[in-house]
Amino acid sequence: MLHWPFVARLVIAVDGPSGAGKGTVARTAARALGYRHVDTGAMYRAVAWRALDRGVALDALDAVAAVAAAAAFDLADGVVRIDGHDVTHAIRTPEMDRAATLVARNPAVRDVLVARQRTLGAGGGVVMEGRDIGTVVFPQADVKIYLDASPEERARRRAADPAHTSSRTSDVAHVAEDLAARDKSDSTRSVAPLIRAADAIYIDTTGLPIADVVEQVLELVRDKAAAKG
Repeated sequence: MLHWPFVARLVIAVDGPSGAGKGTVARTAARALGYRHVDTGAMYRAVAWRALDRGVALDALDAVAAVAAAAAFDLADGVVRIDGHDVTHAIRTPEMDRAATLVARNPAVRDVLVARQRTLGAGGGVVMEGRDIGTVVFPQADVKIYLDASPEERARRRAADPAHTSSRTSDVAHVAEDLAARDKSDSTRSVAPLIRAADAIYIDTTGLPIADVVEQVLELVRDKAAAKG
């Protein structure tokens, strides 16, 4: 996909549950726009990994928040580093899925990471994906997208992704159970729950080729850029 001769420096928020296609769509759209891509979920995963690496229990809220506050992140070119450690692959496991869920429920960690994310996107020219981008991190984002898919489709996608499967979780039924638990945790947490922003464009990706979803996102960005002149 070719880069546009693109001048506008917009903030594009892409939210939605696991398996909806956020990562692939956000990365591909960012590449097409010549924008920076920020995976905020990777930041929570990286904090969980770093806390465990340092022997910090994830239910020790203040200690985990201290890990987040002291952390140095590098999210360039699809690589995730925290404090110099390349954790790109280490954080994409079922175990880290569960660990990140615990970390994401920690209000002090969210305060730290939301501030970092706002700094990363402050100059615009960013496609930022997560679960609270359009509602909390950038409620005034230029374009807000909420991606979703049927539970069955999301489970199939996640089960087919070797980065998120293991001997137990390669089974679609087990993956569906894990996703349902994650959905419940994300949508009921007291701080920044997963909800669709009132002004977000809803896209159901069930059965759609990624290229079609990306084109819908890019068309929304084109329209917003044209409206802003």
